[in-house]
Amino acid sequence: MNDIVAATAKQGAIGEKVKAFRTARRMSLRTLGEVTGTTASFLSQLERGLSGVNISTLMRIAGSLGISLTDLFDDAAPPVGRVLRKNERPELPPAEGYRKMMLTRRPIRDLEVYIGEFDPGGSTGEKPYSHGDSHELFLVIRGEIELTLGDERHLLSAGDSIEYPSSVPHKTVNIGTEPAEVLWMIAPPTSVADDLDQYLPRPGS
Repeated sequence: MNDIVAATAKQGAIGEKVKAFRTARRMSLRTLGEVTGTTASFLSQLERGLSGVNISTLMRIAGSLGISLTDLFDDAAPPVGRVLRKNERPELPPAEGYRKMMLTRRPIRDLEVYIGEFDPGGSTGEKPYSHGDSHELFLVIRGEIELTLGDERHLLSAGDSIEYPSSVPHKTVNIGTEPAEVLWMIAPPTSVADDLDQYLPRPGS
């Protein structure tokens, strides 16, 4: 692949995909320019097919959008139904008492969903964390959970849910005596490629 993508119909298609993923994430041209070391003006021209781009810059753009470089060159239309079998769920390397798996297939488009399993006493870590500025829905599938949300603490049982901005620091702890299972749903997606690359296929899947 040449270092510079020529100003062709292919380039125009790539620009359209960059715009589609960017707008799905409610990311402005200025913000994407800041995180990729480019400018809003350059990105606007790229999205309209008026500017060429080198592969290294395109890789930074893709990574910031939570997709791979090949997603920008794939001409196939996304399937209507994307089945993910339970034994195929990509998962983070297990932490002590805590496992987290991805339920949305890559490339992540308008919504990302994760499922977490907690042993008694298991948690998402010592400190609360935040990510992006999206709408997040948290649902307890089974067990007894304490969700720290900013300065607040919420005790949740199976079937309970809570919504909050993903920018608010949050932490999950299984305070029950049985295993717990929870669901996170975030829209628009906040994960970048480096985040998603940590989720690996299960052995034997």
